[in-house]
Amino acid sequence: MRIPPLHGLRFAFGTLTVLPVPVTRWDRVAARAGMLCAPLAGVVVGGIAGLLGAAALVAGAGPLLAAICAAAVPAVLTRGLHLDGLADTADGLGSGKPAAEALRIMKQSDIGPFGVITLVLVLLAQVAALAEAYGGSWERGALAAAVSATAARLALTLAARRGIPAARPEGLGAAVAGVVPVRGALAVAVAVAAAAAAGGALSATYGAVRAAAAVVVAAAAAELLLRHCVRRFGGVTGDVFGGLAETAGTAALVVLSLG
Repeated sequence: MRIPPLHGLRFAFGTLTVLPVPVTRWDRVAARAGMLCAPLAGVVVGGIAGLLGAAALVAGAGPLLAAICAAAVPAVLTRGLHLDGLADTADGLGSGKPAAEALRIMKQSDIGPFGVITLVLVLLAQVAALAEAYGGSWERGALAAAVSATAARLALTLAARRGIPAARPEGLGAAVAGVVPVRGALAVAVAVAAAAAAGGALSATYGAVRAAAAVVVAAAAAELLLRHCVRRFGGVTGDVFGGLAETAGTAALVVLSLG
């Protein structure tokens, strides 16, 4: 069943950002279109983040402050849901408990020691990598923020592919688990890598190869975490999706900061 692209965009922006975009359909058909459009939400989030960091740099702030500004935008535009998901996933994995008990731990409102440590290290890595980028130029920093946010949402598209089960029968994870055809997910991945390569080449900041490599490494890092979570929890949850996004985005930034 085909669905108008507008419904997919509404689903992507309405569920993955706090932007005032109403979700007009909430079913698996709309979810499929929405998850295929997820990287587009990343382009917008990353674009806003990159421009805010660039504006701070132009206004006289140092690279570190510009990096903090850029890193704060994705957290604000997602209400911190991806970071919260990362922390909950870390607590679940770090608990060493059987799947049912680990999932119960992840549903608790508090954050345990594994979650705190993971959040601190990931945020430090993101800010450090962005500071390295903004230290080169505002264009370099802006592109790094955009590629990172887009790669983070690409990880969601790939994780929602068919064959990946939901760990729970309810929640956002269950709503989007297995909705994306494998070929569709791969096509989106190729498109994102190509777009990153074009951006790297046209801006003369990273080059096509490094920008594309950042997307590939981000997807690979998220895939490793995804497979581990499926083994441990029996499938994916909304928290796992958040953890995958933060893992992919951080991996992309690290690749772009090297050299």
